[in-house]
Amino acid sequence: MKKTISLVLFVEVILVFVYLYSFSLFINIQIAFLSAFFVILGSAYSYKKMVEQNIQANNIMHQRDPLDEIEDRFELYDETPINDAPAEELDLKEIVKEERGKIKTFDTKSMKYGIKGGMALARLLPYLFLVMGFIGLKNNGYLDLVAYLPALFLGIVVGTLSTKSNLS
Repeated sequence: MKKTISLVLFVEVILVFVYLYSFSLFINIQIAFLSAFFVILGSAYSYKKMVEQNIQANNIMHQRDPLDEIEDRFELYDETPINDAPAEELDLKEIVKEERGKIKTFDTKSMKYGIKGGMALARLLPYLFLVMGFIGLKNNGYLDLVAYLPALFLGIVVGTLSTKSNLS
């Protein structure tokens, strides 16, 4: 936690010097940096909370990682052994039934799980800050994408470094 605070304070001290140069540049960098920083922190916090809840509920062994479920819905990259028996020995009807059984259909449990993770307050508020900050800059004539976009990257880097130091 001390590393996170010192890292953010270091960036903020640099931004004070930017403020002395130009208010428009300062406000673009400040809003973009804080938006990206809070998005990364909120996502990491929500993911950490989800993992802790699964550990407390003893859902560790039987559940795949949600990212694995998204990237490999049909378990194509599973490490299950392949049946190398000759074609004459295989019962094709049985194999087709097994493979159809593996295909997952839409169910309300998976929808509820996805909505619960996506609607976490720690994830929604940073995105709301990002959108409202962008709209505020645009409407007031301060938006400068040349300053805004690199500051987003800076916020992502600082957020990632701070979450790695807090999680390890």
